[in-house]
Amino acid sequence: MKAEVAELVAFHLTGERTGSDLDEVADLKLRPALFAGYGDLSRLRYDYPLVLVEGGDEVVVRSLCDVIDDVLREVAPRGAAGERLRQQVLRLEGEIRRLVASGTTGSLSRLWGKAAKSLQGEADKAAKKVLRESLQAAKAALEVDGRLIDCDGEAPRRLTRHVWAAEQRQKARSFRADVDRLCIRLNGMLKADFLKSDEALAPKQLAGSIGDSFQDVFDFKELSRILRKTTGGERLPAERRERLRRVLGVLEQQRFYPEGAGEGKSWPRDFVFDSAGKALKALRRRLPEMAEVSKALSIAELEVDNRYREERHDRYFEDFGADDLTAKDLAIFPTCLVCLRESDDNLIERASMLEILSSGLPIKVLVQSDDILGRPRPGQGQFALGANSLQLATMAVGLSSVYVLQAASSHLYAQSARLEAGMRYPGPALISVFSGMAGEPSELSPYLTAAAALQSRAFPNFVYDPAAGEDWAERFSVVDNPEAETAWTRANVHFADEDLQVQDQQVTFSFIDFVASDRRYASHFVRLPRDKWHDDMIPAGDYLATPEEAGAAAVPYVLMVDGDNRLQRVVVDERMIAAARRCGEMWYSLQELGGIHNSHARRLLEAERAAWEEEKQRELAALRQERPAAAPSPPVESEAAPAAAEAVPAAEPEPEPEAEVPGAGGDDPYIEMPRCTTCNECTELNGRMFAYDDNKRAYIADADAGTFRDLVEAAENCQVSIIHPGKPRNPDEPGLDELLARAELFN
Repeated sequence: MKAEVAELVAFHLTGERTGSDLDEVADLKLRPALFAGYGDLSRLRYDYPLVLVEGGDEVVVRSLCDVIDDVLREVAPRGAAGERLRQQVLRLEGEIRRLVASGTTGSLSRLWGKAAKSLQGEADKAAKKVLRESLQAAKAALEVDGRLIDCDGEAPRRLTRHVWAAEQRQKARSFRADVDRLCIRLNGMLKADFLKSDEALAPKQLAGSIGDSFQDVFDFKELSRILRKTTGGERLPAERRERLRRVLGVLEQQRFYPEGAGEGKSWPRDFVFDSAGKALKALRRRLPEMAEVSKALSIAELEVDNRYREERHDRYFEDFGADDLTAKDLAIFPTCLVCLRESDDNLIERASMLEILSSGLPIKVLVQSDDILGRPRPGQGQFALGANSLQLATMAVGLSSVYVLQAASSHLYAQSARLEAGMRYPGPALISVFSGMAGEPSELSPYLTAAAALQSRAFPNFVYDPAAGEDWAERFSVVDNPEAETAWTRANVHFADEDLQVQDQQVTFSFIDFVASDRRYASHFVRLPRDKWHDDMIPAGDYLATPEEAGAAAVPYVLMVDGDNRLQRVVVDERMIAAARRCGEMWYSLQELGGIHNSHARRLLEAERAAWEEEKQRELAALRQERPAAAPSPPVESEAAPAAAEAVPAAEPEPEPEAEVPGAGGDDPYIEMPRCTTCNECTELNGRMFAYDDNKRAYIADADAGTFRDLVEAAENCQVSIIHPGKPRNPDEPGLDELLARAELFN
């Protein structure tokens, strides 16, 4: 083994640098190669900043890009004039994005004006008027306004609280509509009963009801005497009258949704907490009052429909208390929101949080993780892998009755519908978010750090919604992750070689790439100068795809770039490889829960395929036995005939050849066309590789129009297992060992 290779192998196995050619990476300011094009995010159009829509109920949050696109569709016509206006508005959007990134806060309308003023200040006198008129016309087309937020340490809390508040406004309007309707009806019933009373017919009461203008016109004593004779009907029983007054008093004095709630009026109580223990204590203190209001609502509904029966309902409502509140009862009241930042040492908070999640009470908990890796822990041998947040979320899923959403803050906008569903869910909900705010200085912005955590499976996205259905297939989903069906994500890196020729290389983005940009873990990586690169080095993604014993002689590396966007190879030690494998195993477990590569389904498929093959062989054997034997030749009148017959045995009839399937038995991929069910799975995966003939039976139109991975995934997705991938056509395709193992089931 060459000396330089031995040094690399020694570092990979031990983590110790023994050669002068291995550079430390702590101060090199390296970034994953895939992020080479993402420097100043304010110059790019992406989800952030977000607009927290004021008073929004149907639309709670919008991306600034979406808002600007709506404006342009409204005001920018086709042609040169429209294109000029489009470019001006896009410049304005970029200026707004820059203001937000620099820390400027405020509403969209405020920052719009600030950005417009800045752009006009840069324009010459002739262009200033045109620019001002264009931007004013665009602003007139704005249909939403609200606070702008960037992807920072406060974004998860602000967005979650905004979505929670929108849900509370809707509940307040619904509650007030019901209570106002019931109060009007109850007041009407009590007033009608009062008009039948002696007090209502007294001369003084009648005089007060007429007013001062007609006091001299009527004889109220005589009017009282006449009305007493003509007014009929029985009054309400005293018990019912008292019950109506008591219920009306509870509804009018309840403090959960005062009059005007839901229309901008502040509520007298705070339902947002920074402590799980405080939230649990406050809610339990309010439960008796909730029970009184819930009981009053039920009695009022029965009374206005004249369905209240003392003999049936009195005893039930007399014993009704906080323990009798159902999830439906609790759903009408404001829910508590708890906003927490993950802490390793607050065991009391963690215990309270677990009690909340297992209680069934409608409390929503946001747990924000700022640093899922944590500081290195010498001597412990393994990475934490964000254990606290991941364990909390998976534990909550195990409770079965908790709505759970785990998402990186970079993708919170894409998950806003899931977030709203969690706020509507009648039981407890846990929202686990990684903010991307690492504890140490990083070369990546919080947005890119959070995106890298999602992309690398370090903080995968998943949702568990108990209200979505009866089984795991409906309740649990990981499909919102990038390339959810693969072990790791892949992308192309474009770079120029020594001859300034553009090269294209597909790379895997794994847990290793995510950790490599964290300076705290720099000791697990070394940079190798370009002139020392050699063939014994392989990409870390390919290394992870091979069995541990098969890759022992190779040296894994990841591609990174420095501050000048120069491509670098960074060698990885074995501890980092082991951590990535553990991360992959955790991701595989989530895939199985989400129905992807489920081992139970695979075993069942293998058993069904074996049974089908066995049945097919039995049918073929039965067909051979049923074929009639060849008719014997007529006897020949000759003395030599018997001897010839004895010397030459009768020929056995040859079985008819079975119909051959094109490509079967070789290394080329093929499809059993007669069994095709025209399910579109393969053609949707790769419409150039797979096609239909005139009889709508699938066949392989061009095996070189895709990758071996496409063939394997098509075989796995095929409903009747008729696609046979064959052998790889490109020996350099990444991850072939894993793909060949998966293809064995279908070849």
